[in-house]
Amino acid sequence: MTKQFASYPSLAEKTVFVSGGASGIGAEIVQAFAAQNSRVGFVDIDQETGATLAEKLGENVEFAACDLRDIDALRVAFSDLVERLGPANVLVNNAARDDRHDWSDVTPEYYDERMATNLRHMFFAMQAVAPGMIDAGGGSIINMGSNSWWEAGGGFPVYATAKAAVHGLTRTMARDLGKHRIRVNTVVPGWIMTERQKTLWATEEALEGHKERQCLPDLIDPVYVARMVVFLASDDAAMCTANNYMVEAGSI
Repeated sequence: MTKQFASYPSLAEKTVFVSGGASGIGAEIVQAFAAQNSRVGFVDIDQETGATLAEKLGENVEFAACDLRDIDALRVAFSDLVERLGPANVLVNNAARDDRHDWSDVTPEYYDERMATNLRHMFFAMQAVAPGMIDAGGGSIINMGSNSWWEAGGGFPVYATAKAAVHGLTRTMARDLGKHRIRVNTVVPGWIMTERQKTLWATEEALEGHKERQCLPDLIDPVYVARMVVFLASDDAAMCTANNYMVEAGSI
């Protein structure tokens, strides 16, 4: 069945920043906003893939290489994107890595690195862009959560802890920024069939078991996460804030 997706006039010419935008869900988000005629700036640690995507999408898309674990580098990258595209009207905090790890092997150093990879940069990205949104009279921030901890998934306790914390970050920042008409929401993906997931973990047995947990019979393509993000960034979602928006096909 061919899907037809909505266009949002309110996103034309808006400036959108996306973290972790070179591949996977992030790349789908970058492409979705580019198709809305937004000005899109994205950051990623993968310089080659990021540069290739930006070149493919054209002059309204800009890439800045950045290791988001380095907050000073994050600030420089976002400042660079502001110089090229203007202040962000929309921020999508997408960057994360769901590397598997056993709870008994976790060291303090590994714990801190996982938190820096999956949570800390979200706060400092918001801190970097919020002043420009305040000056503009409003904006939309979308943080990427995960259905994994809702399902009590195992095998990545520090990742799950970071993703659970995203929801608290969203709720408190929605309160603090709401008076400036800045909306803050969490998108909660289920098991999304990115190339990384298909390569590392999507065995036939695992997929069959997962389909049984979903209400819908189809596996989830990254495009559907991007569509939820685009909606939350648009004026159509002007009264949506401090909430979770699930894209998990009714997974239990």
